[in-house]
Amino acid sequence: MSIPDNIARFYINGGWVEPSSGATMMDVVNPATEASVARVALGTRQDAEKAIAAARAAFPAFSAWSVADRLALLGRIRDGYEARLDEIAEAITMEMGAPMKMSRSEQAASGLSHIEATITALNDFVFEEMRGTTLVVHEAIGVAGLITPWNWPMNQIASKVAPALAAGCTMVLKPSEIAPLSGIVFAEILHEAGVPAGVFNLVNGDGPGVGQVLSSHPDIDIVSFTGSTRAGILVAKSAADTVKRVAQELGGKSPNIILADADLNAAVSSGVEWCFGNSGQSCDAPTRMLVPRDRHEEAMAIAKQTAEKLVTGDPLDPDTNLGPVISQVQYDKIQGLIASGIQDGAVLVTGGRDRPDGLSHGYYVKPTVFGGVTPDMRIAREEIFGPVLAIMPYDTEEQAVEIANDTVYGLAAYVQSGDLEHGRVIARQMRAGQVHINYPDADMFAPFGGYKQSGNGREYADWGMRDYLETKALIGHG
Repeated sequence: MSIPDNIARFYINGGWVEPSSGATMMDVVNPATEASVARVALGTRQDAEKAIAAARAAFPAFSAWSVADRLALLGRIRDGYEARLDEIAEAITMEMGAPMKMSRSEQAASGLSHIEATITALNDFVFEEMRGTTLVVHEAIGVAGLITPWNWPMNQIASKVAPALAAGCTMVLKPSEIAPLSGIVFAEILHEAGVPAGVFNLVNGDGPGVGQVLSSHPDIDIVSFTGSTRAGILVAKSAADTVKRVAQELGGKSPNIILADADLNAAVSSGVEWCFGNSGQSCDAPTRMLVPRDRHEEAMAIAKQTAEKLVTGDPLDPDTNLGPVISQVQYDKIQGLIASGIQDGAVLVTGGRDRPDGLSHGYYVKPTVFGGVTPDMRIAREEIFGPVLAIMPYDTEEQAVEIANDTVYGLAAYVQSGDLEHGRVIARQMRAGQVHINYPDADMFAPFGGYKQSGNGREYADWGMRDYLETKALIGHG
């Protein structure tokens, strides 16, 4: 893939502009090779404020657009995205290491799915309704500050930008500075689709330089953030002084309860694959597998066999299942947590420290399974964000539910059962924003977001649109 021409520029007020004189340059590192593939400009307060001013100026006209006009715009964006799907997939593989086959079928495809789901939601959305003599109106909240992560670049960009456009908001996007390539392509698509000047703006940068400006600026009406809980707390504190709306999708430590009536082989093997997808770098990954104690040994054997069949290696190789993790920092963190699992007395079923055999460079982590994990261990409590699974035995279903909910997080949970009604009963007891029963297909119309320290607000389709809308009551209208 060729590097986007605009990698060192920002998209502000309908055009590509040079960064301010105070901007610095940062290497974009391919995690599979550890080599720099490009240099991205890191914006400053001056760059962010220029983009915010453009979005504020564009808001009155764009928020008055008809639903039909917004639907037409989203349709052009969808068509442009689909035409450049392979280019987006190549960018994602280069910037964050996802295997090429996954980059196209899941990473890039998820962005297209969100745009399509938003089109459907906008077509059906009721913006005005009478309640007695009061007309209730849903209207665009204003200027949105959007801060997105590196692990699912297009999934998170599209699930914020498309609903914000559908609601009639203008916006400033700050993608992750360590995975900026696909975001540049996305901005080019919006420009080619005819998004009016100032409606969509992109400024690359880090949290202190750009993210903090977006979260604190009085002309930003909502900040939507996806990332770590630590960073989410900083965003919320920064936003508090201007009492702006804050929507957050943060960390997770999702439990996967395998009930006694489940097909253990299928439930465990699929659980391993779901946990290790995207090299374990998914906030909703089922990283804590709870199994009946009398089948714990059997579950460990199945998990070992499944994990050892997965191929870790070159993302461009079609046989690769797991690519590298994103960075040296992330690699070192994962290695430290694997070491803690061993030190705390968990059973190392497979994997362990250091790179897989035959890989001398790249941020590759061995697919690792621990058994005999107890709730007090670090690997049971901290979000690892790598291909590491903790198998935890339980004695009763009540204990399984208690262990599952014993976490500061609440983004997702999983339940496996041979009896769907039984699975539903347990699912209702999970304190999480999404509960997956028997590994269902993805649903882009289901609300996505978390309980507790996994955040607030909900994304996807009409649920995402609601975060970008204010509610006005015209009393006596009738």
